[in-house]
Amino acid sequence: MSTLIVGGGAAGCMCAVLCAEGGEKTILLEKNGKTGKKIYITGKGRCNLTADYSPQEFLQSVVHGDKFLRTAIYSFTPEDTKRFFENSGLELVTERGNRVFPASGKSSDVIKTLNARLASAGVLVETDAEVVAVGKNDDCVFTVSLADGRTLYADNLVIATGGKSYPATGSTGDGYAFAESFGHSVVKPVPSLAALITVESVAELKGLSLKNVELSAYSASGKKIRSEFGEMLFTDKGVSGPVALTLSSWLNRESGATLSLDLKPALSEEKLEQRILRDFAERLNSDLKNVTRALLPERLNTYVLKRAGVAESKKANSVTKEERRRIVAAVKGLTFRCAGVAPFEEAVVTSGGVSLKELTPHCESRLVKNLYFIGEVIDADALTGGFNLQIAFSTAAVCAKSITSAAAK
Repeated sequence: MSTLIVGGGAAGCMCAVLCAEGGEKTILLEKNGKTGKKIYITGKGRCNLTADYSPQEFLQSVVHGDKFLRTAIYSFTPEDTKRFFENSGLELVTERGNRVFPASGKSSDVIKTLNARLASAGVLVETDAEVVAVGKNDDCVFTVSLADGRTLYADNLVIATGGKSYPATGSTGDGYAFAESFGHSVVKPVPSLAALITVESVAELKGLSLKNVELSAYSASGKKIRSEFGEMLFTDKGVSGPVALTLSSWLNRESGATLSLDLKPALSEEKLEQRILRDFAERLNSDLKNVTRALLPERLNTYVLKRAGVAESKKANSVTKEERRRIVAAVKGLTFRCAGVAPFEEAVVTSGGVSLKELTPHCESRLVKNLYFIGEVIDADALTGGFNLQIAFSTAAVCAKSITSAAAK
């Protein structure tokens, strides 16, 4: 039996290795000049290759497709991913948040490890091999047409072309067209794990990083969608950082959402007001901005007072009870209207893809026998922190197991 895999990213490489090691004649096609181009930029160039959790804990961080992914994650766990790379000679380290990285801190070492396994397994890897069309002939053999005019044939076809995030790496949505050509449905792809764009200007806060804040999202009807606690970063157009990226997973299909930023989540409004009153009592004749600066970074302090509608030059002893209430409200709930999520060019992953209803738990098409879809091309995504790469590895593994098991019969 022969297997042809389209896409040399995390899912495609893992699937190719496991198929070939299981006895399959395996060809891996990658349209870029080298494999793993997107892996290279993950984790800010360090490659957070998995999240070291039990399968049950892992699935709690899956945003879409948790039930579908149960078979894959339990079959090839984060522990299995660690073992795969460590047995391949790559030393790993586990950092805060159970995030697993290569000890060298270089994503290129992850790619080198995968390439070495591809070579040792005997996978035929073709780079600069752009697939333009796929099909299946009357003999039930898959046909794969390349841009250079060649046509390749295989008994099994695996689509591992990724989503649409970071299109410069080659993830341009080719797999969706391939899926549709076989009659599959595609859930509209949208950016995920991306910065949130705000209607209100925050350009003056660009680059300001905050820790221990709580960012909450509300629907247009006022219903609370989700809250996240942790680190956040202001951009020229909105907010980013872990809490914003996480919320984007729930807001990328919402319209009219509102964000509320609690800058002092450890303090109740009552305790915050008491603190402000104490600060005022100690500096009655000082300008307001010089008193509240003890609470917030300088640029943010100025911004909050402006949003609260209280003049920063006003003396502390002349601030009214109503003005003080507005300051407290702004610190505990600085609101922004969410204009949307940053585009695919800035998104870590894609939400949406080949409909899970049309795939078996082993990622085989329910419409076309021996056709598989793995990794980011399917409608499954998770939070930041190594979860999405693990989904790529796990779906690749169950796909390879299905292929090699069928060949052995």
